[in-house]
Amino acid sequence: MKTILLPSKGAPLVSLRLLFSTGSAHDPAGREGLAALTGGLHVEGGAGGLSFREILDALYPMAAGIAVQVDREVTVIHGTVHRDHLDAYYDLIRRVVLEPRFDAADFERLREDQVNAITAGLRASDDEGLGKETLNALIHEGGPYGRPVDGTVRGLGAIVRDDVLRFRRERFTRDRAHVAIAGDVSDRFVARVESDLASLPRGGPDPVHVPASRKPEGIELTVVTKPCRAWAISIGHPVAVTRADDDFYPLFVAGSYFGEHRTFNGVLMNKMRSERGLNYGDYGYVENFVQDGGTTFPLPNTPRRAQSFSIWIRPVAPAHAHFAIRQAMRELRRLVEDGLTTEAFEETRAFLLSYSKLWAQTPSRRLGYALDGAFYGRKSLVEELADRLPRMDVAQVTAVLITPSTAALNCCVPRGATVTELGLTVTRPPTMTSTMFVVMTSSPNAPPV
Repeated sequence: MKTILLPSKGAPLVSLRLLFSTGSAHDPAGREGLAALTGGLHVEGGAGGLSFREILDALYPMAAGIAVQVDREVTVIHGTVHRDHLDAYYDLIRRVVLEPRFDAADFERLREDQVNAITAGLRASDDEGLGKETLNALIHEGGPYGRPVDGTVRGLGAIVRDDVLRFRRERFTRDRAHVAIAGDVSDRFVARVESDLASLPRGGPDPVHVPASRKPEGIELTVVTKPCRAWAISIGHPVAVTRADDDFYPLFVAGSYFGEHRTFNGVLMNKMRSERGLNYGDYGYVENFVQDGGTTFPLPNTPRRAQSFSIWIRPVAPAHAHFAIRQAMRELRRLVEDGLTTEAFEETRAFLLSYSKLWAQTPSRRLGYALDGAFYGRKSLVEELADRLPRMDVAQVTAVLITPSTAALNCCVPRGATVTELGLTVTRPPTMTSTMFVVMTSSPNAPPV
């Protein structure tokens, strides 16, 4: 068990993050979705002598909540409360972690919720999410990262309550626990939290095997057909670095210049939205990116031991899909072949030095980034950037740029559409030197390109 403390004398709020090194990558074969269901039942399945409704009633006068976040590698139970209510609040979160009831009715409810999230959400109404999950499945084909955190409909259908009890007993152990606390708390309180978690069963870390990501052969196109009015497009390929590697940080600068998420700092956003009005937005990432709710910021505690580069082209009119793909690939090729100018590098570095501080503007988010730093054996991403960017130069960025020799194109397109109708050539372009996956999602009613 490891403990991270971010003391803040006189702060009115206390934030807790209790992280367990277990996630959807540890789902047993045939029980895909078990980690997400177990995490959800910790928080919504009753605890101790209290039902889920009674826990909510107890939290209401504190203006607080207890949340859970499950990802591929980790599960985090977290919350923030005013320090005046800390003892009563912690008693509830302690019960959630140590004495989950996993009530049968809540088990059925949450399992159904996860099935609906896949069938009525991801498949039916989240074209962009479906495209990104398809790209993810291509890059991590056959591995534990290659399926949604919520699992599969078949896997969820096979899960029984005893599976949850067994998974919790084997995976939510003190040796896989990390305690993170921010605020004005006493040493006695910290010792109490550590002592409580020490009562969990033993069980050391056993990282699941993550096989080497599959590299596309030339430009590989995957077409997902479903009813939709516009086409969502995802493009990407594996990368060999993570935050644990020194090369990641200059690559991160290049990624921000190319396509910072939902800002006009990125080339893609300016070229494709501002100048041409193709769609709502276009972004590029050098690692897995999950947006934190309604913010524009990355969600902490989504670490991975294998990462990928990706381009997210938000839905475009069918007639513009071919052009949008060519535009994005052209901008990527220009970045790789020409690199960043000194002026572009200086502007991006100044932007990141300021903008990255917003990612850790709450105590809970700072704890999240600190936990991610521990996962990679580094300081938090915000601290690493603050330390490295002032000493970085444009030559370091140019030296680690992505080489777009192969790609995966992933598109949701109309049922019955062919590659010829889409106007796409799925062979390696002579002007490119790497590979990509491309995924498109489109409607059966859309006109051919």
